[in-house]
Amino acid sequence: MGVAIRGTGGALPEKILTNFDLEKMVDTTDEWIRQRTGMKERHIGEKETVPYLAANACRRALENAGKTAEEVELIIVATCTTEMLLPCAACRVQNMLGAKDAIAFDINAACGGFLFALNTAHHYIASGACKNALIVGAEVLSEIIDWTDRGTCVLFGDGAGAVFVEETEDGDPSGIIGMSQGSSGMMGKILYCRGRVVKGETEPEINSENLLVHMQGSEVYKFAVRQVPVCINKALDMAKLEANDIDIYVLHQANKRIIESIAKTLKVDIEKFPMNIEKVGNTSSASIPLLLDELNRSGQIVKGQKVMLSGFGAGMTFGACAMVW
Repeated sequence: MGVAIRGTGGALPEKILTNFDLEKMVDTTDEWIRQRTGMKERHIGEKETVPYLAANACRRALENAGKTAEEVELIIVATCTTEMLLPCAACRVQNMLGAKDAIAFDINAACGGFLFALNTAHHYIASGACKNALIVGAEVLSEIIDWTDRGTCVLFGDGAGAVFVEETEDGDPSGIIGMSQGSSGMMGKILYCRGRVVKGETEPEINSENLLVHMQGSEVYKFAVRQVPVCINKALDMAKLEANDIDIYVLHQANKRIIESIAKTLKVDIEKFPMNIEKVGNTSSASIPLLLDELNRSGQIVKGQKVMLSGFGAGMTFGACAMVW
């Protein structure tokens, strides 16, 4: 039994924050941001919430797949910025969609969340627990960013991306052919954001500053360029493919230089690594499905092509997925 993506969808907040806007907020320039990250603008949620963006992305994925909400059996929302502790974002998305028969829950693996959710749905379907799933990465990162820290506030944007996956019929060559994932919890302090007070914690007293994102940028960069190629190669081995057999690499849009370094390590032409980071920034768990939706709707991915999804996130987490479109 195979598991294949049948539809994609995306949703972005209306407000756009450009590099020139950021010049008025912190000590930075458009040129500095573009040279180091590849970003020019990003979308920022004002009234849009994680469930709102997620539900809109899911509706578009269902429409693209020719499915209805009533047919959905599983909903997984990957997010680290949901506005409510309870109920989970996925249950709120279920309510918004009217997907009354679906199982719904969240996954938090930060920027790696979409791949963890995709892997989880794959196992649900492969085991026979369900036949299809909606998987969505959705973030409103603007709510946890320190807008006085030029090292982080220039990087992130808000948005949601979704895919509808289902089991394939016998003889259908499309679907997932290789997956890998992992975690390096020992490196958790290089990218973190404190939350509510938890009994027994020994961290410094909670205040407004340490409830925001803290990142050691150079350490995150080194982790990504070292770990992502290893993860991709494990997925390639499972799929019995070489790096250059892949037609399109859809990577987490964290930083243009990271993606270029990964391509160089894999010895694959950078032309196989499309990017949308220029206009949306780093949208964490939403970045891979948002880019996938753009490529799908523009016809840049066609049936039969081999596609590799891969990314990393706070935790640290990392994953990769090889598939035939």
